[in-house]
Amino acid sequence: MDTSKIAACLLAAAFLVTAAVRSHAQESPPTIRHHRVAEPAEPSEPPELEQAETAMQRSDFATAEPLLQQVVAARPDDYRAWFDLGYVYNALQRSADAIGAYRKAVAAKPDVFESNLNLGLLLAKQGQSAEAAKYLKAATQLKPTAHPEESLARAWQALGRVEEPADPQQALVAYAQAAKANPNNPEPHLASAELLEKQGNPGGAANEYQAAVELDPKSDEALAGLANTYIAQRKFADAEGALRKTLALDPQNGAARVQLARVLSAENKNDEAMSQLQTALQQNPGDPRAALELGTLYAKAGKDAEAEQQLRIAVQKMPQGAEAHYALGSLLLYEKKFAEAQQELLAAIRFKPDLPDAYSNLAIAAASNKQYVLSLRALDARAKYLPEIPATVFLRATNYDHLQDIPLAVEYYQKFLAVDGGKFPDQEWQARHRLIALDPKHADKYQVKK
Repeated sequence: MDTSKIAACLLAAAFLVTAAVRSHAQESPPTIRHHRVAEPAEPSEPPELEQAETAMQRSDFATAEPLLQQVVAARPDDYRAWFDLGYVYNALQRSADAIGAYRKAVAAKPDVFESNLNLGLLLAKQGQSAEAAKYLKAATQLKPTAHPEESLARAWQALGRVEEPADPQQALVAYAQAAKANPNNPEPHLASAELLEKQGNPGGAANEYQAAVELDPKSDEALAGLANTYIAQRKFADAEGALRKTLALDPQNGAARVQLARVLSAENKNDEAMSQLQTALQQNPGDPRAALELGTLYAKAGKDAEAEQQLRIAVQKMPQGAEAHYALGSLLLYEKKFAEAQQELLAAIRFKPDLPDAYSNLAIAAASNKQYVLSLRALDARAKYLPEIPATVFLRATNYDHLQDIPLAVEYYQKFLAVDGGKFPDQEWQARHRLIALDPKHADKYQVKK
């Protein structure tokens, strides 16, 4: 029996909102900055403090450290010396000592913006988010010594980062405050947009990405993010516009070109989508994503030979890529190259076990290869993710029939007739005749009533 006709081979790749489209990684933790946080040195202050700060300006930390240690030994409540020492320790990559020094600075004078900010940043870097948030919150309520708008925005931005995991709503409030403090900086909008995406709010994310684009029209990160959120909302025309702007800024951005091709395909502009992918492959002949997408489009267009060529390139370039193996395996199944299709589909499942459509096609390929036990296992695996449909019920029945498991074959032929509802008349005819042969005592009830 030709089980390959029972279920369609699913080739179209789903839209993947991947970080590959974006050119920038997630913002790294802010660096520690040093500002003179005190008023000008008073005559009573030791000369070692001024000497140490002069050495710090030359990045001569080896000279500054012992001078500052002398000061804090003699004046343990000198917040300015502790602050300088914290900066020196951080520059020397002695994070624990730097945290200790900044703690002393905050304890000596709690209302200094820079002490609280730098302590919060260091604690965040060490993964101590809860305590970091305490000092960063304090910093947001204080007045910076230098660059007040930029510095205050930086404190709010850092607070948002440390609050994201535990309290994303408060993180969004912090990002909004950062944007308010420095309205010309797109970074708070980008941070808000990424968080809103994670929360499944593409509309809100799109608004934030758009705000970032307005502040920095050349930001490929903002444009790519905007395209992704439009795709999530199925606003393909808007996504197309954002991706075309990205490519106008960076014509060599292969990931954006592949994404544009997906969008064009969703708009049924398949010829233009193919053209974009061909350009991507001309720019980068080894681009496996472009080969995968182009192969998928060729398959949709019925150009099986061209599709197979591109999908084999994708598999070769991405040997652990489940999508590539799945697409090639599905095409080979459609071409009735069952043995090779089975191997590709097994590979897809090995690299991505939660790929239900791959199990569907594997069940068909295995049955066509007379590996009925494997086919049943594939159907069982599929059932963990998707409900049974008439096609899978019929395939189970034929597998049991071939294995000569008569009770189960009868059971599933009966189930198929109960759920099919005339969708597969050829298979209904076959099921009835097999039931008459397997269960002759009840042959009358399997006859079609005229």
